[in-house]
Amino acid sequence: MKLFQCENCNNPVFFENDKCEQCGYHLGYLDTTFDLLALLPNLKQWQSPTDGLQNFVRCKNYAYNVCNWLVPDTDATGFCKACKLNRTIPDIGIKKNLKKWRRIEVAKHRLVFQLQKLRLPVQSKLAHPKTGFCFDFLSRRDVGDNGKNLMTGHANGVVTILLSEADSVLREQMKREMNERYRTLIGHFRHEIGHYYWELLVYSNEEILNDFRELFGDERTSYGDALQNYYKNGPQKKWRKNFISKYSSSHPWEDWAETWAHYLHLLDTVETAYYFGIKIEPNLKDKKHLRMKSIVDPYEESSFKKIVGKAIPLFSAINSMNRSMGIADVYPFVISKPVIRKMEFIHKLLKKNRLTV
Repeated sequence: MKLFQCENCNNPVFFENDKCEQCGYHLGYLDTTFDLLALLPNLKQWQSPTDGLQNFVRCKNYAYNVCNWLVPDTDATGFCKACKLNRTIPDIGIKKNLKKWRRIEVAKHRLVFQLQKLRLPVQSKLAHPKTGFCFDFLSRRDVGDNGKNLMTGHANGVVTILLSEADSVLREQMKREMNERYRTLIGHFRHEIGHYYWELLVYSNEEILNDFRELFGDERTSYGDALQNYYKNGPQKKWRKNFISKYSSSHPWEDWAETWAHYLHLLDTVETAYYFGIKIEPNLKDKKHLRMKSIVDPYEESSFKKIVGKAIPLFSAINSMNRSMGIADVYPFVISKPVIRKMEFIHKLLKKNRLTV
């Protein structure tokens, strides 16, 4: 994630901040410039002190403390680009639902930021039913008798996130039951949106689809049978050689979604290191595998090998820091050469499909 600074006083501020703690200026995120603006009050509207030509209002969801994004005062909906993607939100009359929704929105807004940095099309399914996507944030109680079958997932551009995933205790329980090494809200968002972009960018292009099948396998094999086999018999033998996770080995669609999610994990982590100016120079005689002499902006880097070359020593250092504090590894995965090739395929695909800005 990008590191921001207050336009008024240059104090460091962060993506979710709505006020500068040093100078007291209100802050609002403007997605068209990827900046947090320091806001001058102008009656019920706001102006940036560096550009007083445009008036903004806060997204309507600011009233619930779930969004700090800005909307041009000419936008009739009153919702920002990220909140326009919501089709269903929880019953916020229930206090614990509001807390969970806030956690979900933090992860969702970070996802949308990343999709926009990649210059991918971000269209609400509510306005573009055939090509867009949307989010349903639901509890099993919301759907009555069908609640037992409700799962976090993706279908036809609709991403469903179970409200229980915003409960850290329940999420950890599910992580143990599923024998997973990593389970987070941002991970769910990145994985499920990967299914949507597969349909948008891969399935619609025969040449790209054939290249996909060479790397990931043939998605036309029965998805239902593949998952049934996975849950009955476990992952493929020696899955670590070719897949980023056990679940990746279940079916080519899941391999794509898992690899896509980890590609986004890498980009976000390397971008954070870039903005903090992190370099790694280990005190070892042979330091070439853990050295990171310089850092790159991953969204502007054409070579994925350079990005992963920064990510591996970075994750090694962060994991070691966590262990020093008795905390689990932040990235408990091994990125094998076949996985790097899959991520590189995604990287090149996204570079080709960048929207012109």
